[in-house]
Amino acid sequence: MAMDDIAEKIRPQVKESDFSDSVKFDCGDDGVMVIDGNEVTTEDKPADCTISLDKSDLEEMIEGDLDPTQAFMSGKLKVDGDMSVAMKLQQLF
Repeated sequence: MAMDDIAEKIRPQVKESDFSDSVKFDCGDDGVMVIDGNEVTTEDKPADCTISLDKSDLEEMIEGDLDPTQAFMSGKLKVDGDMSVAMKLQQLF
């Protein structure tokens, strides 16, 4: 799945949420996805929090097959920046 497809898949959940911060999912050479309030883009821009992970892990997380907390604890994802923003993502996944 391309990053644009991943962004499109999560867009409805983000639009209907009250998420008001910004977070970047950085999948290295596979690209980025940025959630900024109610908007989702694959444009690389600054965010309150950056989560680095493999694109396959991001796909699994969005599908509900990978628990974000377990992914963090096992080292599958790393958080840089405001950890409280990352915690607010639980309302989306």
